[in-house]
Amino acid sequence: MRYRGRPLGALRSEAAPSARGCDWPGCVHRGEFRAPRSREQLNAYYWFCLDHVRQYNAAWNYYEGMSDDEVEADIRRDTIWNRPTWPLGAIGGDNIDLSSLRDAFGLFREPAKEKKPPRTPWEKALDVLGMVPPVTVAAVKARYKELVKRHHPDANGGSKSSEEAFKRINQAYHLVMAELAT
Repeated sequence: MRYRGRPLGALRSEAAPSARGCDWPGCVHRGEFRAPRSREQLNAYYWFCLDHVRQYNAAWNYYEGMSDDEVEADIRRDTIWNRPTWPLGAIGGDNIDLSSLRDAFGLFREPAKEKKPPRTPWEKALDVLGMVPPVTVAAVKARYKELVKRHHPDANGGSKSSEEAFKRINQAYHLVMAELAT
């Protein structure tokens, strides 16, 4: 591959800084290292020798003279590369007619409300017992025993609500056990 521009040596000599003195007051060494002049002039530089650029960098504070809120705002602007931003959908995003899009995968369709099939008496009986399928005979018997102790009318002073709950539990138990027996 052949380079068709200026000779490579010419590029190197242009990139090398000219022999300039250190900008530190009273220093006689060569200024080989650049440092920004201020926060407002980041592209204008002082040229220092190695010792003085280290000293300058150690003392320089980019955020000097800024309040905490100004520092926070500057950091926030840097996270977005100092470019304007706006919330998604703020520029006409709400006005898109989704029906005009070809939606092969159904991503923009409204989800269809699922119609649940009517519940069977067995499912209702399991709800009364507080169980979900699959169930075993032993698990149903243990749950029945627990519920009977809790809702028996004798244990609740003959309460009518306990008596009704006890009846529902008995019916549910017999229905589930009959289903499991088949």
